[in-house]
Formats: sequence, C-alpha cells, structure tokens
Amino acid sequence: MYDVIVIGAGAAGMTSALYALRNNKKVLVLESESLGGQIAMSPRLENYPSIRLISGEEFADNLYNQITDLGADLEIEKVVKLEKGEDKIFTVHTEYNTYQSKTVIIAAGVKHKHLRTKSERDDLVGKGVYYCALCDGPFYKDREVAVIGDANTALQYSLLLAGYCKKVYIYTLFDKFFGDKAHVKALLSKDNIEWRPNTSVVDFIGEDELTAIEYKDADGEIKRHELPAVFVAIGQVPDNKVFEEFVELDKMGYIVSDENCMTKTEGLYVAGDCRTKAVRQVVTAVADGGIAATNACLYIDSLDA
Repeated sequence: MYDVIVIGAGAAGMTSALYALRNNKKVLVLESESLGGQIAMSPRLENYPSIRLISGEEFADNLYNQITDLGADLEIEKVVKLEKGEDKIFTVHTEYNTYQSKTVIIAAGVKHKHLRTKSERDDLVGKGVYYCALCDGPFYKDREVAVIGDANTALQYSLLLAGYCKKVYIYTLFDKFFGDKAHVKALLSKDNIEWRPNTSVVDFIGEDELTAIEYKDADGEIKRHELPAVFVAIGQVPDNKVFEEFVELDKMGYIVSDENCMTKTEGLYVAGDCRTKAVRQVVTAVADGGIAATNACLYIDSLDA
C-alpha cells in the first residue's frame, strides 16, 4: 500500500514525488515512456530561476536522483485503469501490475501533436518524419532537413539542428514566430537556416522512408521539397481519457482544476501540463507538483487523524 501514486515522471510528477517523500510518505511513480517528460527533450533550459543554463536531460536526471535518493519507487508501466473503492483506497491498474494507494496525483503531461497530411502517412514516423530533434537529429549531420512549427519548440529544434546540419528549412503557417524573442533573433542570425513563412505542409512523400514533403505556398501553389528528414513541432495534446470517470475534462481534453490542483474526486490531484492552465512551462509544472503533493499529504493526514 502506498500513500501516494504519481502517474507521470516529468517535472510535475517528480516534484510531486519529492514533496510527498519529504513529508515522510511512501511514494510510487509510474511512467509509461521515458523519464523527464517534455523538458528532457529540450537541449537548453535557460528560464528556470537560479539555474543560468542546463540541458533538459540533466535537469530531469537531477530530479530523478533526488527522488530515488529519498526512497521513491519508480516503474516504467502504462496506466490503463483507475478505480476508487468504498474504503477510499485507489487502485491503479497498469499493463502488468495493480497497485493501491491512499491518494493519486495525475501528472501525465502531454504528447506531441501529429501533423495530419492528405495521405495520412503515419508509417513514415521514425523513417524521416520525427517529433524530437534532440533524439533523432544527429542522424542527419551534414544533410539538409526541415522543421515544421512556429513556437519555442520549433525554434529550439531549428537552432539545435543548425549546429550540425548543412541547412535547416523552417516552415510556418504565418509570417511571424510565436516564441521567445531571443530564440527568434538567434534563428534569424543563422546563415544555414532558411525561413519559409505562409506555407502549409500537406503531405509526406516516400515509400519506405521520407524522400520529400509537399507544401502549399503563399500563392496556393503545391510544391515539392526533396529532403531526408522533417521534424514536426506543432504543439501537444493531453491523453487523459483513462481518468475521465473521476475528473472533469474540458473540450480539449485537459483535466479541469484550479491552482489547488484538486479534481472533482476526493484524494485525486492533478499537476502539470495535463491540467487546465494559462501557462505551461517547467516552472509552472514544478509549482503544480509541490501544490498537489502538499494537498495530498494534508488529505492523507486527515484520514489518519
């Protein structure tokens, strides 16, 4: 029996575990994919208070070491079902095991939004179409690649790729970027980055691997650009359906919660990017983690009183 089960090992989830552990609670963290969440894929984290510069991977590793040193259990298992009994105990089912706890904190984060093309070429994902430049970009050293997107992730991907790729083309729907001014300035200063505004990528071309993309230019003309790889950074979407019986979801699928990180179910909390909020940054995810865990610990103490 655990005091707290945290679903998700991103910045919000691991901070939740940290605060619960420091309150002397027994904690299990369940993660379906890889540790660190979205921030682990960022090559540079420069806006976290007191840390001038750190990679997202190192930031996530530090959090992981912090919670494991304090005794957290962590399993790489996907949660498939959540239950709550009349005794107020939660049962969390994964693909392999079943766990019980007094409280649950959902910190499941978000997933990459896939670009829908006219031929629905999801079969080229991992074969020239990618959603993480940090993971797959090095395979295309000294070659030409493209990035699709106009916000911070796309800007960061483009700058990262420009460090070792021959040339980077960045395709945006509009004639402006929606990221930090510092990133925009750095991108526009790179000789090997070419910006193609007012364009819409409509298809991926290739048999067993990507050979080209098709895009619609500002005049509405369909053109083809031959290249071996494209990195898509068009946003994220939540994956909260497994929890819908116990939480309220908004029209986008995010869990409805205020700054107390409470859900409509007593003892069930939410933290990080998977909840309704105005700002989704690592610093707000960490704040959520601390708030959710503190409230979860107060709830547990009230049960034991």
